[in-house]
Order: sequence, then structure tokens, then C-alpha cells
Amino acid sequence: MSAELRITLAGAERVVAAGTTAGDALEADGRTVIAARVNGELRDLAHVLADGDVVEPVEIGSDDGRAILRHSTAHVLAQAVQELFPEAKLGIGPPVENGFYYDFDVKQPFHPDDLKRIEKRMREIVKQGQTFARRPVSDEQARRELAAEPYKLELIGLKGGAAEEESVEVGAGQLTIYDNLDPKTGELCWKDLCRGPHLPSTRAIPAFKLMRTGGAYWRGSEKNPQLQRIYGTAWESRERQDEYLHLLEEAEKRDHRKLGAELDLFSFPPELGSGLPVFHPKGGIIRKEMEDYMRRRQAEAGYEFVNTPHITKSQLFETSGHLPWYADDMFPPFELDGTEYRVKPMNCPMHNLIFRARGRSYRELPLRLCEFGTVYRYEKSGVVHGLTRVRGMTQDDSHIYCTKEQMGGEIKSLLAFVLSVLRDFGLSEFYLELSTRDDSDKFIGDPADWAEATEALRQAAEESGLELKDDPGGAAFYGPKISVQAKDAIGRTWQLSTIQLDFNQPKRFELEYQAADGSRQTPVMIHRALFGSIERFLGVLVEHYAGAFPPWLAPVQVVGIPIADAHVPYLQDVAKKLREHGIRVEVDASDDRMQKKIRNAQKAKVPYMLLAGDEDMAGGAVSFRYRSGQQKNGVPIDAAVAEIVDAVARRVQV
Repeated sequence: MSAELRITLAGAERVVAAGTTAGDALEADGRTVIAARVNGELRDLAHVLADGDVVEPVEIGSDDGRAILRHSTAHVLAQAVQELFPEAKLGIGPPVENGFYYDFDVKQPFHPDDLKRIEKRMREIVKQGQTFARRPVSDEQARRELAAEPYKLELIGLKGGAAEEESVEVGAGQLTIYDNLDPKTGELCWKDLCRGPHLPSTRAIPAFKLMRTGGAYWRGSEKNPQLQRIYGTAWESRERQDEYLHLLEEAEKRDHRKLGAELDLFSFPPELGSGLPVFHPKGGIIRKEMEDYMRRRQAEAGYEFVNTPHITKSQLFETSGHLPWYADDMFPPFELDGTEYRVKPMNCPMHNLIFRARGRSYRELPLRLCEFGTVYRYEKSGVVHGLTRVRGMTQDDSHIYCTKEQMGGEIKSLLAFVLSVLRDFGLSEFYLELSTRDDSDKFIGDPADWAEATEALRQAAEESGLELKDDPGGAAFYGPKISVQAKDAIGRTWQLSTIQLDFNQPKRFELEYQAADGSRQTPVMIHRALFGSIERFLGVLVEHYAGAFPPWLAPVQVVGIPIADAHVPYLQDVAKKLREHGIRVEVDASDDRMQKKIRNAQKAKVPYMLLAGDEDMAGGAVSFRYRSGQQKNGVPIDAAVAEIVDAVARRVQV
């Protein structure tokens, strides 16, 4: 090795001594810069540089930095567990969004008091400042050192082919073990099979908290043993962690499952089965408003409504190409008259049959078909979650058939249409994600078609002016897609609308149109689901608004509250005027006192309360009380009606 090295740091070439580590080159203090990116690969600060290396700092608050912080904290968790529960066998411990987890095989499930003991021991390890030391090992050496860890031995056997979530443990290259060393004596405190990188020491963990426990099947298969999973979170500062914990508290208050029950919107009867919700009258009103709105907007945009059945012969999904790829996500087949049938998991193959039902001319294109189609998907019980992950869902599904020349313009107008609709529902912060194919074998079709489709989507996305993020490998098997990611009122991101390009299904169904020159051409197919599903979008809206829907969506828009029984007929006349304008109004004629009636309306998150007493009756007015608690007295009836009707028409929030 030469006495000096030439490296590139901060865009400029520097000369450093041979044997210089990434940490020395970056002059990191271990609290802000916690790792390095060397020639594009994440490395520990202890990584020794080679001549010509390009070195970039990884700060603890960056996406990569947080992942390394959380991965390192997962190791501290596993060390603490094995010190307190020596019989515990190690599963895997990756970083995940906003936190980390580690799986353990233990005789008894962890108790909340166990979490307190574990967290206390973790804090002692952090305070001790144990160093993370990377050590390359051969496969055989790893097996010897980890002979008491059956799950680690299994991962070694899967080397190079492990699932994505296990990539923190093993990869295609040489195995490595990370030793946790006593900073004073250098003695081994604990070790784990891991690819890294890690923090320089445990003392570089500024803030963490254990959150909860749960069961998890080893490697995600119900055929494997069920392990105990401990979840935690870790952040670059205590302030940032406090912000996150506050967000969780707010999210819990907004949980659509809780609010759905409190507001009498929907339920999940166990008699129906997991992931199969029913909508109560008030939830049905919201769904109807959503559907009516979309029917009007789509009719204005030139869509044509179709309807398709819930079941079909299985062969249809062989033709579309779905069955070989998504059979595990479909409900099992059943036999009728000697033929195998399935409930449909998607609408697009049936829309293809509608296109193919007769000859088509280029003059009909773009042909925009849409349907509120209910589909069924066999989601695993562990991922079913309220309305946001169901087994039976209704999609506002549309498929656009167009020429290649029309494709770019159609995508741009579609994206503008999607964003306009989402804004009408009160969402305003977006970014886009472009999902493309990778080199795996899970995609079908001509790579040239994929390239053309991807470029058309990218161009439309860039022209939208929104931030665009790449999602390599995230495309559907038949084509690339743009997904709209929307932020809700508390800053969480939800994937909502998708626009997917498909050159493959039109070919598989032999779809054709007659071009202007008389030739037969294959159309391009664009899949568009604006809500994703009505169920999921409604769940998102419940949480976005914390159940306090804007007047146009609120199940009950107005409640009339009489000060005394004598004022009930007066308010019923006011209610009649409102109903003539399509306003959903109730008059509370119960025996409750007025203040209790107001509290009931507030609890039900009704946008408007109209109160009436003797003075109001004498003046032909009402006292106008808003959901916020603000009140206006002596408002003439016609003015009150006009204000409510206007707010509903303009879809304002109160």
C-alpha cells in the first residue's frame, strides 16, 4: 500500500495517509455523522479507505442515517433480551419505517413489565458506549460461532437468496458478524450475524423507546414457528422522538376504526369474516356522496359507465395473465356445471371483454370506461386492518383505451383530473412515485414497450410540478405506474390514486381498433383507480378529518336544537326549508336538556347547530352555532339556509 491515498471528499480530491478510515477522513464526531457512503455503498466509519475512493458523510438525521441508527438500536435490544432471557433464540432485527423490531423465540410471550426491564438494560448498554466492530467470517466459521442460533443457521443456508427483509443479515457476498465490545477492556459483550453498517458505538444512540410486542411467523410463513416480536422506535434527538410520539397519540385519536364505531358509520361483524365491512346508514350517506361526486366528475370528463359481474370463469384470469401471478391473493376457486369459477379480484379483464364485444374505430378513442366494481382479494389475516386493508372492496375503477399518439396527453389530463378530485376532498399536499420494472423475472412484456410507457409517465409526472420519487421494481407485472402520495392533516403519507400503463393485456385479449388508414392496431390500456377503493379512501378521510367531515360529506349536516318543547315545530319548519335544498337535517326533539343536546351534536361532529327560543321565533331567526363553538345570534332563517347551502355547494370546511 502506498504511503498516501487520493480520495474524493465533498466533491474535491484530498490526499490522506494510507490506512485512513472513513471516520477520520470525515472528521466525524459520532453524534451527527454516523456512517459513510463510499463509492455509493454504505460503510461504517471504521471502514479503511482505498486509493480513489469517493467518500460522502451520512448524517444521523438523514434517511440512511436513521436506518443505521434504528438497526443499531435493534442490536442493543437483542443483546438486552439475551442477557435477561438467556434461552431466547434470535430471529431477525431490521429497521423499518419510523422504528425497528427484533424477533425472538422464547418460551413465554413478553409481558409489559418485561419491556420495562429490557428498556432499562438497553439504556445501560447505551450509556456504556459499547463499540460496534465488523468482522468478516466464512460460512463455516459463522456456523460454528452461531451454532446455538437455529434461525441464524437457516439464514446462512439461504445466503444470496434471502427475502428482502432478511437482507440486513445475509447477502450474496461474504458473511460478517458484528461484535459489541466493551470500550474499556475490548472484551466481547455480544455478537450478531449482520451486514451492517452500524453506529460507531451504542453511545451514539440519542433517543429510543420500546413500543409494543406481537407475534410474527418466522420468515412470514404460517408454516413456520411463531416468534415474539418487539417493536421500538429510535430518533436522532429526543425532541424529534417526542414529536413522533405525539403524532402517534394524535393518530390513535383519529383511528378510523374507533371513530367509525363512535360515529355509527360502519362495523365488521364477525359473522361475515375478517376484512368484510358493512356500512351503516350514516356511513352509507358518505359513500353515496363520494360516488355521486365521482359519477358527476367522470361524466363531465367523458367517461362511460359499465357494470360487470362479481364472478367469472377462472380462464379469464389465465387470459389476462393474472392467475399465474396473483393466485395466492385470490379467493379459492369453486365449481359450477363442471367449470371452475372465481370471485373477481380486479375489473380490468371484464372491461377488456366490453371493448372486444364489437369492432372499434380510431374515432371512438380514447374510450374511457368506468365502474364502481366490487372486488375480492384474499389478504392474509395479519395484514387486514379496518377499512384500509380489506378483503372486499369497491373500486372507482376506470380503463382508458387510446392510441399511442394519444397516450401522453391522456396521462397528463388524467393526472390533472386526479389531483383536482383529491383537492376537492380536502387533501392538498402531494408527491408522486414512479414504479418501474427491475431485472427480476416478475414482469412480462416487451422491454421496449416498458421503456416507452415509463418515459410517458415520467414526462407527465415532471410536467405536473410535483416532487417525483422513483420506485424501482414496484410496478405491476404488466406495466409501470404513477401513484399519488398524499399527506393528511397530521403529516402522514397515504398512497391513493394510481395511473398504470399496460401494453400487455390488450395483446393478450387481442384488442384491436381500425386506424385511419384502415389497418388494425392494438390500443394502449391505462388503468386508473382514483380512490384506490372507496373503503380505504373513506378510512383515510375519517382519519384526515378526525371524523369532523366538511359539510358536504357530513352524514348529518344540521341539527335543530330547541330551547324548549314549544320551539320544536318552529325548527321543524326551518328543517323543511333546508331539506328543500337537499340538506341533511335533524331536529332533536328528545327530552334531554338543551346543553345535553348541544354536547350530543358536538360529539357526533355535526357541522351546524341551529338553536331557537322565543326571541328567535319572534324575529323569524335562529341562533347559528358552528362545530368550532363559535355562535351567531339572531340570524334570519333565509340567511342561515343560504349560508349552509353555499358551504355545502363549495365544499368548504367549518
